[in-house]
Amino acid sequence: MNQLSENPASWDAQMRNSSARRERGAAFARGREVSAEDITRLLEAVIEPGDRVCIEGNNQKQADFLSRSLLKTDPSRVRDLHLLQSVLALPEHLDIIEQGQVSRVDFSFSGPQAGRLATLVEQGRIKIGAIHTYLELFARYFIDLTPKVALVAAQAADRDGNLYTGPNTEDTPAIVEATAFKNGIVIAQVNEVVDKLPRVDIPADWVDYFVKAPTPHYIEPLFTRDPAQITEIQILMAMIAIKGLYAEYGITRLNHGIGFDTAAIELLLPTYAADLGLKGKICTHWALNPHPTLIPAIEAGFVQSVHSFGSEVGMERYIAARPDIFFVGRDGSMRSNRAFSQVAGHYACDLFIGSTLQIDLAGNSSTATKGRISGFGGAPNMGSDARGRRHASPAWLRAGREARPHAAMPRGQKLVAQIVETSREHMQPAFVERLDAWDLAESAGMELPPVMIYGEDVTHIITEEGIAHLLRCETPEEREQAIRGVAGYTQVGLARDRRMVENLRDRGIVRYPQDLGIDKRMATRDLLAARSIKDLVLASGGLYNPPKHFRNW
Repeated sequence: MNQLSENPASWDAQMRNSSARRERGAAFARGREVSAEDITRLLEAVIEPGDRVCIEGNNQKQADFLSRSLLKTDPSRVRDLHLLQSVLALPEHLDIIEQGQVSRVDFSFSGPQAGRLATLVEQGRIKIGAIHTYLELFARYFIDLTPKVALVAAQAADRDGNLYTGPNTEDTPAIVEATAFKNGIVIAQVNEVVDKLPRVDIPADWVDYFVKAPTPHYIEPLFTRDPAQITEIQILMAMIAIKGLYAEYGITRLNHGIGFDTAAIELLLPTYAADLGLKGKICTHWALNPHPTLIPAIEAGFVQSVHSFGSEVGMERYIAARPDIFFVGRDGSMRSNRAFSQVAGHYACDLFIGSTLQIDLAGNSSTATKGRISGFGGAPNMGSDARGRRHASPAWLRAGREARPHAAMPRGQKLVAQIVETSREHMQPAFVERLDAWDLAESAGMELPPVMIYGEDVTHIITEEGIAHLLRCETPEEREQAIRGVAGYTQVGLARDRRMVENLRDRGIVRYPQDLGIDKRMATRDLLAARSIKDLVLASGGLYNPPKHFRNW
């Protein structure tokens, strides 16, 4: 007997379910277009209890109108949702949980909602599936967390429903492709409906409905750092990074995290790094959002290429005028892509340098502290050694030799640096004996403490005290003392074994500014290639148009 002929399974149940949803939604649409007044009723028609719903919300671009519209749905009809999204950024993302319509959430970063999310978890009002990296979450969209309904944001739609996402494409392609090709429903909010798009980023065949939102979707200028707020301590750390890490390894391909520490490095490239003769030798190819603080380095000829996760408010004209640097379409606007740039940062870059809130004695770091479930975004992808990498580069090979000097099989190593001041706001130490992540895991019922970057991947720690070359340490004890050696006047730093740290210093594992030939008195704001937002505008030739709240002239 043919066993297959007796199989009662239906092979198109998902497709038939989606068709039924579209039929219900057709009552509120003209073709694919839905009016803003009808969008809540449309959501009630196409969303079913228990659905996995992905709301596009990432570092910058937010499907905010659709989030507010989802919040207005009838909780008795739209309930038991499994929420998927990169970033829980808006109050509405938590409001719908408080309304009891969401039972589970999988995300990457929560930013300003971190404290509120922690409270909801402690109250048992929401279960966290996992705190993902961006790339990990995107990957699961195509495996076991495929959205049934995706709510996304685009710059414009034409009458047929083709979408133009513009410079802030970001997460949209990953979300839409996973949903559209697994019998899901894709709904887009757009800023305008036009007869002809500058280019088609998402074809209409992948879109079920679109709605013109009453206001343009929100974009956070997340990567804008005012040079006026960069301190002399941050300038000193930038000098240490450039001379003790970038120059030493000849790093040309890299990613910078968000922060004033890395902004200081960018602004020292045309001055301090140029004086060291490093132009053309470091910082040529980037996986990076269009940081305004990178403008002077671009204008000075340091930068050859930048691929971006997202765009940055006010940088549109500058990007269009520098197509040799950025990935710009024929329409003149950049197309970012968070998934591709995460891959580039993971596999194609030799260095990731970023900051954190806490580092323990093994070098494990985390931004998740007690009472704050903030997540990590892309840092774990950027800040981990890509074991699948097979192409070589001088920096990668050297790091591999230093990390495994006696290995029978040679292999390279990605450089992963944490740059932190020894004490944070309110004199909270950055270095601790035990991460708060352990307490957070216990209180939130997590299976693992939420570590951002594991210590085994961290090759360097840079503070105002100096630089610790952790990859050169031969034992866990040496690694601990190297960390203590740059931890300054914290309890961790004061408990150092001074004799052992001096030995590490003699071997070039711990290096202080004087060991690098750096005069601390030089670490002044005079070194910055731009000292204000206005200076960045001038450096761009007037092309950079910063958000109004960054203007003080």
